[in-house]
Amino acid sequence: MLAGLDFGAKLAGTTAIAWVENNRISVLQIPKKQDADAFLQKWIESHTPQIISIDAPLSLPKIYSSSEKEPDFFYRKADKLLNAMSPLFLGGLTARAMQLKFQILQKYTPTILEAYPAALARKWKLYELNYKKDLSAIQPISERIQEQLPFVLPILQNWHQIDAVLAFCTAFRYQQGLAECFGNAQEGLIWV
Repeated sequence: MLAGLDFGAKLAGTTAIAWVENNRISVLQIPKKQDADAFLQKWIESHTPQIISIDAPLSLPKIYSSSEKEPDFFYRKADKLLNAMSPLFLGGLTARAMQLKFQILQKYTPTILEAYPAALARKWKLYELNYKKDLSAIQPISERIQEQLPFVLPILQNWHQIDAVLAFCTAFRYQQGLAECFGNAQEGLIWV
């Protein structure tokens, strides 16, 4: 099983999971005021996906684990290559995502990837369809994503669900040997 997670604020209802069942993508969004971290741990423990792709930083810049000649205290190489936000700017979300990865790996050993749906959206030209600009764009964006998948997409309701599906697509691309990685393996890779 493959899973894609759009990792959002802990209690805001902005965390969503996408996975395949019976050749169809299923999407589940954690409700507001429910602990997303605890929910994800239980869901992952019961489903044990082999590849988990998470839309959140899973590491910090290398300076925090070793010395560098020209240290960067804000960005990893992958962040610079993809124009991604600094893991430090995302602060608590980064720490929670790193903690989730640690907790998962304590129980079993899936492949855990850091995904960046915005980069896949650029690659698939979703910005041309108003990705994250207009809710009426969700339908044409879903159709464009559907063209890339052998699985049937459900009707997606919001950008968190779209990003969970894009994170799933990263896991699927990784499994198929099509995903590209950016960054430095010792510091942290982002997969697209």
